Amino acid sequence: MTLDDVLALALALPGATRAASYGRDAVLVRGKMLVVIGRTPEHFVLPAGLDEAEMLMATDPDCFFQTPHYVGWPGVLARLDTADPERIAVLVERAWAARASTAQRKARGL
Repeated sequence: MTLDDVLALALALPGATRAASYGRDAVLVRGKMLVVIGRTPEHFVLPAGLDEAEMLMATDPDCFFQTPHYVGWPGVLARLDTADPERIAVLVERAWAARASTAQRKARGL
């Protein structure tokens, strides 16, 4: 995957807008982070519950990881060169659904 692929996935969702988060390129929904470009162009940040982040890192450590900064925070980093586009699409949509309004979820059939 590329950064453009990830941004396109996120921006295709209703209400998603391009913005900055902590000075980095990001996609937000209702002012909440959906995807943030990592500190290096090789990865990006996805919101994920603590248990989900642990599961992702355990099942696909080549893709998902955390730096000390993210330990204990509900998010996970994903390496672009090993990211499975289908899995990333599911994770981005799941993160979007957790941040979208009831009307946005309903319009998407969720």
